[in-house]
Amino acid sequence: MIKKLLFVTVCVLSGLISPVFAQQILKLDSLHKVQNNIFINTDTVAVPVTVENPLMMSQNYIYKLRLDSIVKTVPLPYNEYVQQYIDIYAKRKDMFGKMLGLSGYYFPIFDKALKDYNLPTEIKYLTIVESQMNPHAISRVGATGIWQFMFGTGKAYGLKMDNFVDERKDPIQASYAAAAYFRDAFDELGDWLLAIAAYNCGKGNVTRAIDKAGSRDFWAIRPFLPKETRNYVPAFIAAIYVMNYAGKHQITAQACNLFLKTDTVQVNRFVSLPMLARALNVEEEVLFALNPSYKKKIVNGTDDLPRRIIMPKLKDVDYAGIYEVLNTNLDIDTRIYQASTDDVRDLRKRKSASVVSANVLYHKVTPGQNLNMVADKYGVELQDLRVWNGLKSKTIVPGQKLKVYTKTRTRLKAPSSYLSYRVKVGDTLSEIAEKFDGVTVYQIKRDNRLPKAGLHPGMILKISRG
Repeated sequence: MIKKLLFVTVCVLSGLISPVFAQQILKLDSLHKVQNNIFINTDTVAVPVTVENPLMMSQNYIYKLRLDSIVKTVPLPYNEYVQQYIDIYAKRKDMFGKMLGLSGYYFPIFDKALKDYNLPTEIKYLTIVESQMNPHAISRVGATGIWQFMFGTGKAYGLKMDNFVDERKDPIQASYAAAAYFRDAFDELGDWLLAIAAYNCGKGNVTRAIDKAGSRDFWAIRPFLPKETRNYVPAFIAAIYVMNYAGKHQITAQACNLFLKTDTVQVNRFVSLPMLARALNVEEEVLFALNPSYKKKIVNGTDDLPRRIIMPKLKDVDYAGIYEVLNTNLDIDTRIYQASTDDVRDLRKRKSASVVSANVLYHKVTPGQNLNMVADKYGVELQDLRVWNGLKSKTIVPGQKLKVYTKTRTRLKAPSSYLSYRVKVGDTLSEIAEKFDGVTVYQIKRDNRLPKAGLHPGMILKISRG
């Protein structure tokens, strides 16, 4: 058995056994295939699980040469972790055939957003790892869209979510939000692989891993990152390799089911996509695929916030019919309500908080305290304290226990148009923005004249109240 293993190892290293056969020996890809359909909601499968300490026997020097030959700004090192994901992805020929087809439509969108922010365009390949370029992809914790934005992070980077639209599903809007995130992450972390890791687990987790490892090298801090993030960067590098060398692995592009040539119009009224599809003489789902962010298949344009409609570029179009649809007043409720979070983690916290708030708190009176001071401490009305505790007067004595129902707690009004926030260890701008309704990273940077995303503990930030 030992002789046989040595023989296989020598053969692989010398190139006598193909990488495909080596893959079969290691059996690295044990996950079932996930269908990729851009017209349906699918729960994204994050990064495939691999062996944590892979053997070196499946490495192939030609892969390193190919990665080195790709013109890039983001470093694309070759190692055993990257090799594992090359092995996995190279076998997913159907999936990457679809990715090659979809890239003809989506990559120009991603490239423009990244170039406008002066960022490396190879970041676009993250959409393969994140969502398989599916605008309707939703993760188990609520990350949504091609770029898989969580609700709070999307809001912090200016994405709108209401009863009509979820801009996390808009390839254009979400791409610009992702570009803004990467700009801030790189400004703060100073390394592209660290910025990419932060996109998966947050800048706070990456900063803490840097402190633990005493290094700013991704491969050095990798053991201190969450498990999924450890594999996220190798999977990203492998996706770039397979997309650039698909032909070497018998992967061919599949036909894209999206119109590659399109026209764009801005509308300042509510427009029905099904009615527009009939005017264009195309299937309703075809038009919805080009405009995936509209929840009700209704474009909610207003004078203050015009909305974009992307239409296939067609010959012999009934322009009069299209004009009529774009100017028809729909008989619908046009009131817009801001969406609440769909972050599963936040929902769990809210549920826990509601349980806690339903319980009675007991306050032990200390020397010198009066009833007014206790009411101010918990943000409740003095009269409520008297009712809850059956007090006939305002007199209380040290050591006395008072019932306090926190459900009736009221928020005190701020004296000015700004709130103050003291930066804590590990805080990031996006995390701070998520703490305040309607506040974005851009607003915090503007109001505090921050040239970069760098923060330091103890810094006092002005937070706009809107």
